[in-house]
Amino acid sequence: MEAPKPEEICHPPMDQLHGIEYCIDANPSWLESIVLGFQHYVLSLGTAVMIPSFLVPLMGGTDGDKVRVIQILLFVQGVNTLLQTLFGTRLPTVMGGSYAFMVPIISIIHDSSLASIEDPHLRFVNTMRAVQGAMIVASSIQIILGFSQLWAICSRVFSPLGMVPVIALSGFGLFNRGFPVVGHCVEIGIPMLILFVVFSQYLKSFNARQLPIFERFALLISTTMIWAYAHLLTESGAYKNRPDLTQHNCRTDRANLISSAPWIKVPYPIEWGAPTFDIGHAFGMMAAVLVSLIESTGAYKAASRLASATPPPPHVLSRGVGWQGIGILLNGLFGTLTGPTVSVENVGLLGSTRVGSRRVIQISAGFMIFFSMLGKFAAFFASIPFPIFAAMYCVLFGLVASVGLSFLQFTNMNSTRNLFITGVSLFLGFSIPEYFREFTSKALHGPAHTKARWFNDFLNTIFFSSSTVAFIVAVFLDNTLDYKDSSKDRGMPWWTKFRTFNGDTRNEEFYTLPFNLHRFFPPA
Repeated sequence: MEAPKPEEICHPPMDQLHGIEYCIDANPSWLESIVLGFQHYVLSLGTAVMIPSFLVPLMGGTDGDKVRVIQILLFVQGVNTLLQTLFGTRLPTVMGGSYAFMVPIISIIHDSSLASIEDPHLRFVNTMRAVQGAMIVASSIQIILGFSQLWAICSRVFSPLGMVPVIALSGFGLFNRGFPVVGHCVEIGIPMLILFVVFSQYLKSFNARQLPIFERFALLISTTMIWAYAHLLTESGAYKNRPDLTQHNCRTDRANLISSAPWIKVPYPIEWGAPTFDIGHAFGMMAAVLVSLIESTGAYKAASRLASATPPPPHVLSRGVGWQGIGILLNGLFGTLTGPTVSVENVGLLGSTRVGSRRVIQISAGFMIFFSMLGKFAAFFASIPFPIFAAMYCVLFGLVASVGLSFLQFTNMNSTRNLFITGVSLFLGFSIPEYFREFTSKALHGPAHTKARWFNDFLNTIFFSSSTVAFIVAVFLDNTLDYKDSSKDRGMPWWTKFRTFNGDTRNEEFYTLPFNLHRFFPPA
């Protein structure tokens, strides 16, 4: 038998991901772009509803307060997405809410000076103002790191090997928001998971007027079908005698969003009153800002690959971080109970639809802003049961994680050094945050539990994030363990041309600012 040729047993590394139908600066038809933009909007509702639904009741807020926070979050999310796609990295990324901010916010909620307020509404308002003040102060971290180009300097030490665990765990690290939530209502979660996979993968070759309708709109089609099925189960009384947890996760009428939402209301800054400032609260929030910075760095690189663009140069990455800092400032001014980060699920949808168009994401931002002002309509779409979103996450988070693993193609995985760094950073990225979560669920406080609350918040927030732990371990090991003699093994020869804006001619096509603004802000 003839020995196989080398090209038959290996695949050459590729700067840009092939198979993407529309890359970052290519656009589908306007009708297709609008439907795709609406699909991204629907997907973004999951996080936009989950975070306020958990935090507002802890603060003493009512269903009306919860709906209002969701509206404000959607509005600011749309504004931040437009700013990022126009002036930031210019990648097709939705700037959604970050779970990293929940740890310091819960700490603020349990602050004795706020928790002792007896009137629930007054406690909610005062807590909201304290969170706003902390977020406004903490936003300075990303603004300074980004616009001063300090993050660009830091990112020059990143290698493909060091970024693999960070990008991979930006998807894998969210595993607890996938099937564990699907399991809360398997009768709608599992059918949603199966339908989404069938439509997006097995029926992707089905065309209607030369449009792969199931591949492009699998999320909308499957969501509509399962949502209607869930509503049918709700109206038929299938959940009447079921436990409260089952009813909360399965019924389509338990969120009380539609009845509590106003028809029209425009969000505006300082709606809850003047923010209050506490240095301890602000320091804890700074940890969340750093976590969102690291998570977004990994997600930006994943988005660039799924949009068939080159990796963003350090200058562009730092510019995006600066605008993300502006986004945190806006979140603080408006009062959203979270800060912005790149929405990992929406990055995954780029790969699922094979459409990485920037215009589609900008249209989705328009939907966020428009529906945030029309309360009843936003509440209607936001009443989709959480297990439906979780079923999508099972696919989309995994897709983003696989993009991180794909960076291994630029490294030498026959090197024991690289195997050590990759394995240890991935394992600790899973293991340490899981320890922090288990400890907190049993002890009702994090492993860091000293008299200095700000210190506790900082450490607990950092080590709750899988991507952040992986980043710390991988970057440290990659830059201290035989790094001088392993440049080629780390993938640095391939990476070098993307370390400056002018290092690759394609960067100008993908990342140049619009309206000739590059004349005033020349790339580094």
